[in-house]
Amino acid sequence: MSLKDQVVAALKKVYDPEMPVNIYELGLIYHVAVDDAAAGQVRIRMTLTAPNCPVAGSLPAEVERAVRAVPGVTGVTLTLTFDPPWSKDRMSEAAKLALGIDDLIPIARLSR
Repeated sequence: MSLKDQVVAALKKVYDPEMPVNIYELGLIYHVAVDDAAAGQVRIRMTLTAPNCPVAGSLPAEVERAVRAVPGVTGVTLTLTFDPPWSKDRMSEAAKLALGIDDLIPIARLSR
């Protein structure tokens, strides 16, 4: 398993405390990069469900801790952004299903 795959697996173990879905499936992780030139350096760009999210002070630190715990990671640069703003469209189908979001199957497919 590549280092990036291990980092993604670690991110999938971090949950938004208000939702029973991990932050990766929620679509809060916008970008993950492992720098080949600087072995073990990981860059993550992420967001929160809203700028005033109750875990705004703790979730980014939790994400950084989870990634730093991956063997082979030597450093983490985490950027928190709200551009573009998060929306439920960023969620995986599995996350939508787990949360009971009803637009998993487009209306056009139901009307056939």
